[in-house]
Amino acid sequence: MRRHDKPHRIIAGAMHYFRIHPDQWQDRIERLVSMGVNTLDTYVAWNFHQPAKGIAPDFDGPRDLTRFIRLAGEAGLDVIVRPGPYICAEWDNGGFPAWVTADPRMVLRSSDPLFIAAVESWFDVLIPVLAPLQWIHGGPIVALQVENEYGSYGDDARYLRWNRKALLDRGITEMLFTADGGTDYFLDGGSLPEVWAAATLGSRGEEADATWKRRRPGEPFFTVEFWNGWFDHWGEDHHTRDAQDASAEVKKILDLSGSVCLYMAHGGTNFGLTAGANHDGVIQPTVTSYDSDAPIGEDGSLGEKYHAMREIFFQAQGRDLTPVPDHLQEQVPVLDEQCFEMAQGVSLLDFVRAGEAVVSVKPLSFEELGLDRGLVHYQASAVLPRGGGFLKIGGLHDRAYVWIGGRYVGVLHDGNARDGIAVPGDGNLETLEILVENQGRINYGPFLGQGKGILEGVFVNQRLVFHWEQRVVNLERPLTQLLAATGNCGFGDVGSHAGGPGQSAAVPGFFHGQFHVSTPADTHLALPGFGKGVVWINGFLLGRFWDIGPQVTLYIPSPLLVVGTNIVTVLDYEGGGTYGQLRNKPDLGIVGVSHVEDLS
Repeated sequence: MRRHDKPHRIIAGAMHYFRIHPDQWQDRIERLVSMGVNTLDTYVAWNFHQPAKGIAPDFDGPRDLTRFIRLAGEAGLDVIVRPGPYICAEWDNGGFPAWVTADPRMVLRSSDPLFIAAVESWFDVLIPVLAPLQWIHGGPIVALQVENEYGSYGDDARYLRWNRKALLDRGITEMLFTADGGTDYFLDGGSLPEVWAAATLGSRGEEADATWKRRRPGEPFFTVEFWNGWFDHWGEDHHTRDAQDASAEVKKILDLSGSVCLYMAHGGTNFGLTAGANHDGVIQPTVTSYDSDAPIGEDGSLGEKYHAMREIFFQAQGRDLTPVPDHLQEQVPVLDEQCFEMAQGVSLLDFVRAGEAVVSVKPLSFEELGLDRGLVHYQASAVLPRGGGFLKIGGLHDRAYVWIGGRYVGVLHDGNARDGIAVPGDGNLETLEILVENQGRINYGPFLGQGKGILEGVFVNQRLVFHWEQRVVNLERPLTQLLAATGNCGFGDVGSHAGGPGQSAAVPGFFHGQFHVSTPADTHLALPGFGKGVVWINGFLLGRFWDIGPQVTLYIPSPLLVVGTNIVTVLDYEGGGTYGQLRNKPDLGIVGVSHVEDLS
């Protein structure tokens, strides 16, 4: 590859603005620069900018894409932008807004006119944001990606060519490229002869380079995603990758005169309900942390992998290895460790029963109810068989908490919902209540865009239950509004203490606690004794937690804290604890085997 008629290689790191608090963008970019890269790579998440139909895309505050790109440019970095519209990225719905994928007539990621029209309306807004930031106009953007790993999904070359033309027609003049796995199979479906082809892989780069020399002679080899770490699903061990192993694989690519981008260089956090999910027989929801064992940790810490990659990057560019700047080597300030009491508030059932009911004969899906993420409370009456029976749910996505006559009877999920759960009965009419949780929309594979909620029906043995009331629980509404809907806005009489573990609370629902801060700094929140749910910090929806792990602590960046009293609010679907903890380092769970063997 040549630039300004001189040899040039892209040495890049992926970093997503939507996974970093905007007050920390500058810091994370500085750490990236110090690692020795010359380029920053980022996806653009459509649903982050336009979550609801009929509203203008938002590019302000944490969504100020222009500011993020300019900060990278001011730091001396080129920028690669990957606008999708599909991004995967372990991000909810692969970046698609749920209101787009809800249309059952639409064929996603294809030349279907319905899909093309939806993407065109988005590109008509997004691309004019990006075009002035191109290198030709004095900006840092030097390349943009056409779609994303399409060879893993489909074979509609007409759609890929439309995607390329859509960028060109809207003023993109910089390099365009596709990205696919490092084998013939993926190239067959995802590449175009007229567009530079890049690779995504985590090992066997030499084999991929040989494939490119055979299939794409004369093209510079670029691994646009080198998986130097991996993400976690709830219920798994925490994935890591040895620093020396990862850096040695990168060196092989660079020694072949290839270009490389670390995915991720800094992972960040799936704040709120933005974590996606995979599917392998059952749903596999992704955890809140997107640390990904990256060289720059979720909290900005610089690990062994950072220094190993840095040494290789400097060497590949013929640069003398200089020390990391002192202010970046210093330990990131953290709050002192402490415990604080959590007091019980509104119960889960009282909370989810408080909304306005939507009536239907059959249960309605999240999409039919106009809900993207959160919960739906379903209620109906049914005659339960004498001697009991089984309550079954057809098409459950994803997890259901079940009550009969106000008595909790258990949990169903997409793996056991058709088998059902045993329920008591005496031949009389009983009230059924089912609370369904969306655990994250699928971000990869053929189930992309799959609906949430109860998609088929509810059965007592083989008999369908009809006439339902549904109440939408949009957890992304302001917390004050959520609490006000229950008639209880207070946080209770809570304070700090230094006690140890307490007994789990019997009733799931809201819990409130507080801690005092004299100087805001990062911290890591643990919730011993709590089960499964979501947590807010000062009204900001921090993310999901689940006691099955692997993630134990949730990262709280310092900009979310204030001098004085800080409020922790927990909604637990399964129970609750009596205290919370602030810890001075993360606990992302038991470390499992390296994921390297599955990366290509």
